[in-house]
Amino acid sequence: MKVINPFDSKTIGEITLLSRKEVLQKVKNAVGAKQKMRQLSAGDKSTILNQIIEGIQDHFDDFVNTIVLESGKPYRYAKGEVNRAIATFKVAAEECKRLPHELIDIDATENGRHLKGEVVYFPRGVVFGISPFNFPLNLAVHKIAPAIASACPILLKPSSKTPLTMELLFKVIQSTDLPQGGFELIHCSREVGDELIAHPSIDVLSFTGSPDVGWAMKAKAEKKHVVLELGGNAAAIIGKDASLKLAIDELLVGGFAYSGQVCIHTQRIYVHESLMEEFVSTYVSRVEEFEIGDPLSPSTEFGVMIDEANAKRVESWVSEALEAGAECLVGGSRVGAFYAPTVLINVPKGQKVRDEEVFGPVVMIESFASIDDAIQEVNDCRWGLQSSIFTDSIEVRNKVFNQLNVGSVIHNKSTTFRVDDMPYGGVKDSGFGREGVKYAMLDFLEPKLLVRE
Repeated sequence: MKVINPFDSKTIGEITLLSRKEVLQKVKNAVGAKQKMRQLSAGDKSTILNQIIEGIQDHFDDFVNTIVLESGKPYRYAKGEVNRAIATFKVAAEECKRLPHELIDIDATENGRHLKGEVVYFPRGVVFGISPFNFPLNLAVHKIAPAIASACPILLKPSSKTPLTMELLFKVIQSTDLPQGGFELIHCSREVGDELIAHPSIDVLSFTGSPDVGWAMKAKAEKKHVVLELGGNAAAIIGKDASLKLAIDELLVGGFAYSGQVCIHTQRIYVHESLMEEFVSTYVSRVEEFEIGDPLSPSTEFGVMIDEANAKRVESWVSEALEAGAECLVGGSRVGAFYAPTVLINVPKGQKVRDEEVFGPVVMIESFASIDDAIQEVNDCRWGLQSSIFTDSIEVRNKVFNQLNVGSVIHNKSTTFRVDDMPYGGVKDSGFGREGVKYAMLDFLEPKLLVRE
C-alpha cells in the first residue's frame, strides 16, 4: 500500500498489509509476552519508557519530517506533536512507579468486624489499540505508553494514511528492553482488524476515531473492556467581560490548527451580543492573514487536509449551509485537498457544519444575549468532548462548568487545549472512558480485592 503526501500527491513510502495468518501470529506473540510483562518491576518499566524517550530524541527530526510528509501537518504542529509524545512517555515513566493500591476498612457491618480489604490492580492483558491519522504519533503513544506502564502487551493498528510514523516508533521500541511481543505493530485490512475486535485473546480495545465505527466496534467487542475516544463539535463561549485579544488569539489556533482536523477543533463560537461585531471583524481579518504554503516550511500556519475526498466533503457541507441561508465571511473555496479557512455566520440548525463534526477548517460564529442561552446552544448537540469559556467572572465560569454536558471545560484557553497527563475524553457520542496516562492506565488495570484480618 502506497503512502501519499497530501500536499503534492507524491508517493513517500509504502507498507505491506499483513495476512490474517501473520496478524494472528502477532496476537500469539502478545499473549506470550503477558507473563514476562507482569514480571517487570516499576523500575524495569520506567527504564524501558525512558529508553523509548531517548530513541525518539535521537531521531527527532525524522519523526517530525515523517509526520509532515504523510499527514500534511504543518511543521510547527508536527514538531509540537513529537514533543508531546516525549512528554507522554515521561509521564508514563513516573506513573508506572505508583500504581493504585488501596487498604480499606470493611467493618461497617458486623460481618466485617476486624477485617480489612486490600485492593491491588493487575494488568488486564492484551490491548488492541487503533489510532487515527490526525496525530499519527501522539494519539498512538497515548495507548502504547500507558499499556507499557500497566505491563500490558499492546498491538497497535495505525491509520493506513499515516503508517510510517509508527514504523519509526516500532524500530525505536525494538531497541529497548521491552520483552518480545510487548509491542506489536499491525498493518492489515479492516476485515482482519475487525476480526481482532472479537478475538478471545484480546482483553482491551482502545479505539480513537469516528463515532459510527467506534460504537459498532463496542458492540462487536462483547465482554472486552472498551475505551472509545470519538468525535467532537467543540464550542467556545465568549462572555461579555472576556478579553477579546486573548479569545481571538486562542480560537484562531483552535479553529484552524491542522486544518481543523482535530477532535476538539473549535467548530462553534458563541459571542456575547455586545462583542459580536468587534469579535467577528477582528477574527476574520486575522484568518485572512494566515501564511499558507508547504507544510515543511516552519513559517506555514495553514495547509492541506489529509486528502481530496475529505476536502470535497467539507466543501459540500458548506455549500449546503449557504443554500440554507448561512453567510460565508471568508474562505469557502477548495483546490484539490486544500480547503480554505472558512468562517460562517447565521447557520441554521440542522446543517451538518453546525450539528455534526466537520473535522475541517470551518468555524461558525453566533451571538447570544445571556449565558443561559449560550449554555443551551452548546448543549444542543449530540457531542460532548471539550468546550471553552472566556470570562473574568468566577461565577460565570463555575456555572458553565457545572451545566455544560461535556468531558472538559477549558477556562480562557482554546477548546484544543490538552496536556498529556490530564484526563481526556467525552460524553454522549464523543466517547466512553478517558485517556491521559494515569487515567488510561486505570482502563488497562483490573482491581482485585483481598479480604484479610
